[in-house]
Amino acid sequence: MEINHKKIDDLNGVINITVKETDYQENVLKILKDYRKKANIPGFRKGHVPLGLIKKKYESIIIADEVNKLISSKLENYLKKEKIDILGNPIPKDSNNQINWKLESNNFEFEIGLKPIFKVNLSNLKNVIRYDIDPDKKMVLEQMLQLRNQYGKLVSQKRPKKDFEITANFKNEESNLNTLATFKLNDLKDTKNIKKLETYSKGKVYEFEFNGFFKDKSLAKQILKLDEDKIDQINGNISIDIKEINERVPAELDQIFFNKLYEPGSVKSEDDFKNKIRDGLKNQFKPQSDQKLLNDISDTLIDKTKFKLPEAFLKKWMQFSNKKDINENDSEEEFKRSEKGIRYQIIESKIINENKLELNSDELKKFASNMVKNQMLQYGQIPEEKQVEGIVSNILSKKDEMKRISDQLMSQKLLNFYKEKAPLKVKKISFDKFIEEAYGKSK
Repeated sequence: MEINHKKIDDLNGVINITVKETDYQENVLKILKDYRKKANIPGFRKGHVPLGLIKKKYESIIIADEVNKLISSKLENYLKKEKIDILGNPIPKDSNNQINWKLESNNFEFEIGLKPIFKVNLSNLKNVIRYDIDPDKKMVLEQMLQLRNQYGKLVSQKRPKKDFEITANFKNEESNLNTLATFKLNDLKDTKNIKKLETYSKGKVYEFEFNGFFKDKSLAKQILKLDEDKIDQINGNISIDIKEINERVPAELDQIFFNKLYEPGSVKSEDDFKNKIRDGLKNQFKPQSDQKLLNDISDTLIDKTKFKLPEAFLKKWMQFSNKKDINENDSEEEFKRSEKGIRYQIIESKIINENKLELNSDELKKFASNMVKNQMLQYGQIPEEKQVEGIVSNILSKKDEMKRISDQLMSQKLLNFYKEKAPLKVKKISFDKFIEEAYGKSK
C-alpha cells in the first residue's frame, strides 16, 4: 500500500492511497474460507460448498469491506505520523465511481481540509470583565433571617397578622379544587381581603372571590401547587377553611444555633455567622460568573483571532457526513450556523495543545470521584471509597457520560488558565447589578 499527501494550498489537500491486491488478498481468502465452513446453500452439505461458488457470491462485498477497514486504519495512522492537522474527516473523491476489484491495484483519493496556522494573543482579553459577585448587606440579612426562621419555632396565634403563616383548606367545587396550602397576608393582592382576614380566626370557613385574591397567577400556582390549566379552571368564589395560624419565631443567635448549622465552634459570633453566609452566597454565584466569563472569552477570541477556513471543503463535508440528505443550499446554511463554533473549537484546541492542558485518566477519575462524593453528601449519604470507585467506573464506561464529564473538566481547566494567564479586568459587583449588567435585565 502506498500513501502520499499533496498540498493544494494552505487550507486544502489531497491524500492519494494505492491499494494493491496483495494488501488484502490474504485476509479476504481467510474470510471466504470461514464463510465456506458456515454457509448453508441448497444442494451442498454444510462445509462442502465449492470455494468458487462462495467467491462468486461474496468476494466483492468482502473485498470492499476489507479495503475500507484497511484504508481507514492506514489513513488515520498516516495523518498522525505526518502530523497533518485536519478539520472534519477526509472526503473520498469520485465516490460514485465503480471500483474494479479484478485490477492488481486501485487508487483512492481523499480531500482534506487543513487547520489554519495562526497565533492566539491573550492580550486581546484585556477588556473582558471577570465578575466577582459580592453579596450585599440586604442579601446577607435575608439569608440570615431565612436560616433563623428555618430553625426557629412556631407559636400558635388566634388571628392572622403580617408574616404569620396561615394554613387553610382551599375549595372550589366547579374546578374540583380541594387542597391544603400555607400563605401569608402579604401574598394577597387586595388590601380589603387582607383587612378581612386580620379579623378571622381558625376553625371557620370564609368565602372570597378567587380572581385577584393572590398577587399574581404565578404566586397562586406556587402556593396552591397547581399548573396553568388547573388555575385557569377556577372561577367565582373559593372557600377558605383556616386550620392553623402560626407565628414563626426566629432562632436566637446563640452557640446552640450556630452549631446546628456549621462545624461546632467554627462560628462564635454574629459577625462570624455573616461571614459564613457571605462566603456561601459567593460560592453559589461563582458558577454564573464563571459561565459568563467563559462566554465572553469565547466571543472575544473568535472576534479578535483572525484566520481563514477551508469553507468549500467544510460545506462539502457537512453535506457528505450529514445523516439526512442535504443539498448545497442546506450545507451553506449549516456552515453559517456552525462557523462560530468551529472557529472557537480550533482556537480552544490550539490553546489546549500549546499549554499542555490535555486531560489524563487520573485527573478524570479524581474529578468524577469528587462529583459523586458531593452528590452523595447532598443526599445525606456518607461516601465510602469502594462504593465511589464502583460508581465512577460505571460512569466512565459510558461514552456519553465520559464526554460530559471530560467537557466539564476541560472547561474548568481552561477557566483556571484564563484566570491565571489572561489580563482580565476584575470587577466587584452585587448580584443584582451583575444580572443587570451581564444580561441587561434586573433580577
